[in-house]
Amino acid sequence: MNTSYEKISFDAESVKDKLSKAVGVVEGIEIKSDIPHGDMPGDKIEIGESHIAKARTIFPNLVKELQEKISANPYSRAVIAVCGGSGVGKSEIASILSYMLEQAGIGSYTMSGDNYPHRIPMYNDAERLHVFREGGIRGMVDAGVMNPENFKKVQEWQKSEDDANAAHAESDAWYKAYIEGGRKALDNYLGTPAETDFAEVDQIMKAFKDGADKLYLKRMGRDEVSLWYDEVDMSNKNVLIVEWTHGNSDYMSQVDIPVLLNSTPQETLEHRRSRNRDGKLDSPFTMMVLELEQNKLVAQAHKAKIIITKAGEIIDYEGFKKLYNM
Repeated sequence: MNTSYEKISFDAESVKDKLSKAVGVVEGIEIKSDIPHGDMPGDKIEIGESHIAKARTIFPNLVKELQEKISANPYSRAVIAVCGGSGVGKSEIASILSYMLEQAGIGSYTMSGDNYPHRIPMYNDAERLHVFREGGIRGMVDAGVMNPENFKKVQEWQKSEDDANAAHAESDAWYKAYIEGGRKALDNYLGTPAETDFAEVDQIMKAFKDGADKLYLKRMGRDEVSLWYDEVDMSNKNVLIVEWTHGNSDYMSQVDIPVLLNSTPQETLEHRRSRNRDGKLDSPFTMMVLELEQNKLVAQAHKAKIIITKAGEIIDYEGFKKLYNM
């Protein structure tokens, strides 16, 4: 990606002054549902009172972190990552935080990390499933349990989209090899450079912090022809907010302030149940994906500068560990 842009300059003292007053400036502002949001094509956000309450709780802590990071950057810039699991409100809360910064006179842009997988969503979902099944079959071979009878059962469960269901191993002990092999392969794919172009995201963040006055940002829709880049004016921006499950990943080095919106596996499951209007639960494969992603979030949590629970309470890493009995 070309990052040879003209460099901008800011009045550092002016930015510091605005940050020092930011909490008071936005304390009573109204936050409507139609505020600007991230740049994922077709993304629809639904801002609720819980999102607003969490953003207001996060904001004073965020300002403190920004004061330090922006002061250390020659262009008075910083990168925030708002990360968390499925349904935790990343898009909504990131949009509100960005709006609050803008209202305080601190230019902010919200970027969606979901634009940067190597494949459009439909193909990436298919690749995830293929990786799991290929790993499962290989696991059976390595365990010495591949034979026509067992393979026939595997195919039946695959056709019914139930092959990630570990309960099958209760009646067919050999199936444990398929589940463990598939799970390991999937874990080695999710949230890694095999799935997502972390290098490009890191390069964008570095260019921003190095004072680029404009950036070419990727847009990924739902089909093969909905893939393009927009030139985005960054000349009046001090903060880049990346909202993304993988925003705290070890594959990136340019995030200054990771903000973790925590949700325990039980809370995530209850949230997804409440959103399923037809009452159907997620497939075993989807649940496996969510579990593996949650494990990665937990492993990365020690780097988060701000952690907020689903109930809206700011906690430190020690408090986080207690939630997971770590």
